[in-house]
Order: sequence, then C-alpha cells, then structure tokens
Amino acid sequence: MTLLAPHIGLLGALAMLALLAACGPMSVERAEEACYERARLAAGPRGMVAVGTGSGGPSSKVRLTISSEWLQGKDPAELYNSCVYRKSGQLPRRPLYDRPGWKG
Repeated sequence: MTLLAPHIGLLGALAMLALLAACGPMSVERAEEACYERARLAAGPRGMVAVGTGSGGPSSKVRLTISSEWLQGKDPAELYNSCVYRKSGQLPRRPLYDRPGWKG
C-alpha cells in the first residue's frame, strides 16, 4: 500500500498539469481554425437535403444547422475576432473576410 501512494500522487499531479495545460491559451492558428466554423454559422443557416430511392423505397434526409448568433444578427467578423482573442490572447492574423474559402 505504501508503494502505491507515491505513484497515485504522481499520476494525480500529471493529470492536474494536463488539465491546466488544456485551459491555457492556444496558438492563434488553432484558435482561428476553431472559431472559423462558428463564424461561418453566424453568417447564415447551413444545411443539406438528400432524396433518393432504393430497394426499401424512396427516402429523404434533411439537416439544418442554425446558430443563435445568426438569429441574434451578430456580425460574423466581430464574432470571429472576439473568439480568436478569447482563445489565444491575440487578434487573428488576417480578417475573416480575407480568409481563403470564406463565402459568408
């Protein structure tokens, strides 16, 4: 029993360090990627519709994603900037509207 106690303490300390590291700021690059999808959803609803037929007969599928930020009319660029700053402590390296692939 006394041999296990130091190992449990060491494992507990390592777990606490891992948790603290996860709570710290992330790189601005990672923050930009994490916040991009949130900004994209704030620009408007996203979804897909699929219709088909098979051996089981006709089928359809609808998926619609609507963010609360879009419903509230928040500006995706402002949302993106504040999200990146909150996660990394830095402003984005480039504005949202200058990112490749941004269609808003």
